[in-house]
Amino acid sequence: MKNFRFTALAQTFDRQVTPVEYPSNKISDFYGSMVFNRNTMKEYLTKEAFQSVDAAIKDGAKIDRKVADQVASAIKAWAISKGATHYTHWFHPLTGSTAEKHDAFINPVEGGGAIEEFQGNELIQQEPDASSFPSGGIRNTFEARGYTAWDPTSPAFIMENTLCIPTIFVSYTGESLDYKTPLLKSILALDRAAVPFCRLFDKKVSKVTPTLGWEQEYFWLIRLFCSPSRSGSLW
Repeated sequence: MKNFRFTALAQTFDRQVTPVEYPSNKISDFYGSMVFNRNTMKEYLTKEAFQSVDAAIKDGAKIDRKVADQVASAIKAWAISKGATHYTHWFHPLTGSTAEKHDAFINPVEGGGAIEEFQGNELIQQEPDASSFPSGGIRNTFEARGYTAWDPTSPAFIMENTLCIPTIFVSYTGESLDYKTPLLKSILALDRAAVPFCRLFDKKVSKVTPTLGWEQEYFWLIRLFCSPSRSGSLW
């Protein structure tokens, strides 16, 4: 055991630093360049599609199927321009790590050719390989399925040559199978409970958004009084 520890330490200290070539000496030139953020959405989406996605992010509004097709086409065009060749629904199962199933944009067509395709139904929902849970007994096989569903509140991003689409992971019957679904539910429950309370101090508050920071809950009332706005921050 002692030798293993010394060997591990020796390998750690002898590890060579991996050289990294930055696109520019100015970080602001490439910061967020691989993220499909609001600025990128404004560039690639139509005004109608952008407003629909923005409403889904801010208010939880539903996205129409036609708009989803527009968003999928825009994300594909942006991802390919950045060198992406594959896409995946990126989720957080109850394993302590992330999970992915990669699919290629390219699809074969008649005549031996191929084209890049990515449609709204592929953006919205997938059935990953992780859905093949053990089945048997009184449970039907189809009830063992799990599905990933697009979460528009988290922007898509590119990792190496893959477009990663943040999603939730739920069972065939709707139970949460990941860490993100309970998080989104708690954020919604907190918003619904906190908005009526905040309106006792400011009638214009329409949404409460929690942020990380254990110590800051002591100061949220001060922030609410000092900088009232239409969107309150819980802490």
